[in-house]
Amino acid sequence: MKRLFSLAAILCFLAPFQAVAGSSLPVTRSIGAPVGFAAACAKYKWLCGRMAGQQRNDTAGIALLQKVNRAVNGRIVPAEDRPSSHGDVWSLPVAGRGDCEDYALQKMKDLVEAGFPSNRLALSVVIGPHDQNHVVLIARTEGGDFVLDNLSSAVRPWRTTGYTFLATQDFQSRTSWRVTLAGPRAGEFS
Repeated sequence: MKRLFSLAAILCFLAPFQAVAGSSLPVTRSIGAPVGFAAACAKYKWLCGRMAGQQRNDTAGIALLQKVNRAVNGRIVPAEDRPSSHGDVWSLPVAGRGDCEDYALQKMKDLVEAGFPSNRLALSVVIGPHDQNHVVLIARTEGGDFVLDNLSSAVRPWRTTGYTFLATQDFQSRTSWRVTLAGPRAGEFS
């Protein structure tokens, strides 16, 4: 009976993901990387290099994504970058504080260190709340692309976020970025 209850709990947990799963973000042509990305790429090998990882089934993969998303969101305090003559600074959080790309970088680092394949992770620039640019982490699973976001404790399929995706780091050519244009306001930018 206990085993049956555990199986039912897992199926209930995964049910919301299955309804819209199986969908990868559409990408088109190449685009220049956001300001700050190149410097972060040079600083962090795991960001733009290919790091082998363990293949996980979707249940284990999504559980790891949820764990890392909640842990990073819980230990970092939101803070804007200090103005810099170099533009936006992309770095790991400093003194437990960071902005959206700092959260996304920390999540990517933690996932790569936990054995998640780096070629299944990519940063993405979206139009977030209040019509501002926002950076999230995308994790590609067999069930589709899922979003890890500092504004939500839930890991969600990209289609359910309400975000308009503008550009995404290339999963294979990690130093490159691709135009995404997907989501509710994508038509405004085509």
